Amino acid sequence: MKLFKQLLVAPAALGLLAPVAANAADLNINGVSKYAADEQVTSISQFADVKPTDWAYQALSNLIERYGCVAGYPNGTFKGGQAMTRFEAAALLNACLDRVTETTDELKKLMTEFQKELAILKGRVDGLDARVGVLEANQFSTTTKLKGIAVMTLGGTSNGSTAQSSLSGDRTGVQDHITFNYDVKLNLDTSFTGKDLLRTTLRANNYQNSTFGALGNTALADASNPSNVGTDGVALNRLFYQFPVGNGFTATFGAKVRQDDMLAMWPSAYNADPILDRMTYAGAPGAYNLNLGAGAGLSYKNANGFNVSALYISNGLESGNSATNGAAATDDTISSVEGGIGAASSTTVQVGYAKDNWGMAFAYNYLSAATSVALNDLNASYNVNGSNNLGFSAYWQPKKNGIVPSISAGVGTTYRNGGNTANNGSRSSSWEVALQWNDAFIKGNALGMAYGATQVGGSDPSENAYELFYKFQATDNISVTPAFFWINGGGTNPDQVGGLVKTTFKF
Repeated sequence: MKLFKQLLVAPAALGLLAPVAANAADLNINGVSKYAADEQVTSISQFADVKPTDWAYQALSNLIERYGCVAGYPNGTFKGGQAMTRFEAAALLNACLDRVTETTDELKKLMTEFQKELAILKGRVDGLDARVGVLEANQFSTTTKLKGIAVMTLGGTSNGSTAQSSLSGDRTGVQDHITFNYDVKLNLDTSFTGKDLLRTTLRANNYQNSTFGALGNTALADASNPSNVGTDGVALNRLFYQFPVGNGFTATFGAKVRQDDMLAMWPSAYNADPILDRMTYAGAPGAYNLNLGAGAGLSYKNANGFNVSALYISNGLESGNSATNGAAATDDTISSVEGGIGAASSTTVQVGYAKDNWGMAFAYNYLSAATSVALNDLNASYNVNGSNNLGFSAYWQPKKNGIVPSISAGVGTTYRNGGNTANNGSRSSSWEVALQWNDAFIKGNALGMAYGATQVGGSDPSENAYELFYKFQATDNISVTPAFFWINGGGTNPDQVGGLVKTTFKF
């Protein structure tokens, strides 16, 4: 209020201090008295000679309507172009200051009336200031946030496997299994500019030697081998840096970065809590192999939904030195040339289109001759001469959650160069359809099911898989997911039926 008074008084004071332009005979004392005595106008429209095009129209309107301290001449005019006498300036200034004083008195009354509430608010603000000070003094980092995910899974299968007899996928030592496993990931997300991201992920689990890991045919979505340090070993699972480049472009590079970390979009809405690892490839495990290694990529997307991605990953594999299972191969492939850059690589190009509730993408992926990545846990070493992999995936989800689920589907084809001695042909195909109901029965919960198949070679029987899950969101940070799954092994692989209960903690 002091500043307002100063701004208001300054021009009038200058006018009062200025030399008198008119002599005493020119002063209309009666007019000044009349000006001061008349009732103030309440709307600028009462002045017949003031138009909206006048340069001071808005300022005059504010003085009239907000403060009510402007009066006109007896004939209903303001005479904005006429020189103001010192008496008139004094009358106008006095009227406006009176209104300012009234406003100040009203504020004082309000402050007195709400004195207790204001004291409480002040105490809360002081308390928040103190707490913020403690957090700032003891914070982990000014640029880094720590986010963790811990998963515990209790489940089993009607048939499991303790060994894999050949590269064709036949399993021996079949027996029942019940296991209790864990998987823990700690994500350190760092931003230096507010728009970039440095991600460092530490991971450990004990799925590797269970029926849900590398020794079984029922690998789970979170059973991927985190490193070559073995069961219970903590290792670096991600290390990459991502930043914007120009308008709509994003660049990514890292010593440990996965294929989907560098894609502009993921063409599936089946994401609440998928169970089987083979249901996480958008129906095209060859094109979306989720390869992990040293890599770099560039993506672009615009406001209309169009996007394109191009990326390269070198996983340092030597020919014939492959993982035994799709889950192990796709999330951190074990290799004797860790971090190497060379012939063992995958190159991916994706073109996509994503709107608010639907999207689709076409992907092409080339696996070099030295790279060996499994197709849904089958024939891990098929790729002896390189391969060309194609995938088309799409999804649609309702704008409001209800009885209509989201639908995700995809198809994929792999063409191996020079054929393959491990199966009956050089071509593999796959497909998948997945349904998901968000807010199923209870807000925050989710119901999902998926069915898919993979066929390796022209005459080999296809391997089919089905899963059904219901995710209970117990709290904002804890969820419990019971699930059922069935796998038709195809050929000599036995059918498998299993169930589990997975508890996920986010912190």
